[in-house]
Amino acid sequence: MKIFYDYRYAILICTLLLVTSISCMGKVTPPQAVEPVPSERQLAWHELEQYAFIHFTTNTFTGKEWGYGDEQPSIFNPTAFDAEQWVKTISDAGLKAVILTAKHHDGFCLWQSKYTEHSIKNSPFMDGKGDVVKAVSDACRKFGLKFGIYLSPWDRNHSQYASPEYITYYRNQLRELLTNYGEIYEVWFDGANGGDGFYGGAKETRKIDNKSYYDWANTHSIVREISPKAVMFSDAGPDIRWCGNERGFVGETNWNTISVDTLYAGKANIEKLLNHGSEDGKSWVPAEVDVSIRPGWFYHSSEDSLVRTPENLFQLYMQSVGRGAALLLNIPPDQRGLLHENDVQSLLNWKKLIDKAFAVNLAIGAKVEADSYRGKSKTYAASHVIDGNKNTYWATDDNKKEGSLTIDFGKNQKVSYVLIQEYIRLGQRVKKFNVEVWTDNAWKQVAQGSTIGYKRILAVAPVETSKIRINITDSKECLLISNVAVY
Repeated sequence: MKIFYDYRYAILICTLLLVTSISCMGKVTPPQAVEPVPSERQLAWHELEQYAFIHFTTNTFTGKEWGYGDEQPSIFNPTAFDAEQWVKTISDAGLKAVILTAKHHDGFCLWQSKYTEHSIKNSPFMDGKGDVVKAVSDACRKFGLKFGIYLSPWDRNHSQYASPEYITYYRNQLRELLTNYGEIYEVWFDGANGGDGFYGGAKETRKIDNKSYYDWANTHSIVREISPKAVMFSDAGPDIRWCGNERGFVGETNWNTISVDTLYAGKANIEKLLNHGSEDGKSWVPAEVDVSIRPGWFYHSSEDSLVRTPENLFQLYMQSVGRGAALLLNIPPDQRGLLHENDVQSLLNWKKLIDKAFAVNLAIGAKVEADSYRGKSKTYAASHVIDGNKNTYWATDDNKKEGSLTIDFGKNQKVSYVLIQEYIRLGQRVKKFNVEVWTDNAWKQVAQGSTIGYKRILAVAPVETSKIRINITDSKECLLISNVAVY
């Protein structure tokens, strides 16, 4: 009897082992990452897509773009200052955050810094008790926007600039800003450094070594310690890079990757490298497109008639966000301390253009098919590109670097824009693709591109079609597409 039960038990064990073995053999492994990949803070930054820059200081009252550093604090006196008007307008325009110039090159501080007298505390504004940084950060919390700071490394006012003592001063001010104004999402380090200035009355030219003077590694560590969720911008990152121009566009080929040791002052074609990134870059350092709504970065009444039109702002959006970068749009307050009416009108009408263009996603409810998907597992099926979940995606088998997605609307629809997003948590892959529409019983190509990355929006000549096809014809590794939308 004992032998019988032992025998039956052995059969049961063998059966379970066999079933487990078969199950493991059929399991589809997830795709491997293509390094480098973004950090969590960078992923959160990608999702903001567009936000505002605010340049506001003594320059607003002198008419200068770069203050010399000898401006008297008494000149700073906005008569109708309203940070909530700024932030509400920015929010209504669809922007998701604000970066404020807490200190520009002139060295004038918009907060009550205990390390200098060249600040708002010695101005007539609010009897010297004002704090523009606090007012803007508070307004951002009220309206649900992220808040960031710009702290110019160059200071044309400070007597110790270009000496080691200035670095201590700079870091002390950085700590003030990171500590006293709530969560900071981005810290903006300008690349303009060294030159002529007031420098406490010396009135001379001071040069510094951009590579070594600021000891950036230790300055960056302060941000990481106090504001670990914040991303840092400079020409070379470490988190976000400059796009290489201030004209409002990133390259149609736009890699989020770049090797930071290839970026240095005086390098030939550095603007082109920043504008396009590098396919074989060793670090994830995506591009930010900084551009002003006016010809200048600070308010000048002579430019009231030169504010960018809504149509031009829409073009900037397509050339930045539509190419996988972020748009940082500068909107300078005037001498009243308000965003000018012309700027406000243009911003709100721009928002209407965006809302109209991307109002109805024709892909929702459509039928989606792929020529193949990873291991024939539903986990990686084509349907995930329209499920509205950023954490799911269509994927192909390893080493399959080409593939097609077909979206069938079931009836003719007018198509003007196609939006595609890669699953960038596992890296950027696509190198070449095109879009076709079904017309006259045949496929016709209407658009093509190189990189996709976080987001790519392609404008097509409006066309009536019942289905579209996206063909990826070259990629670093297997394909991972998380979202497709058609408008």
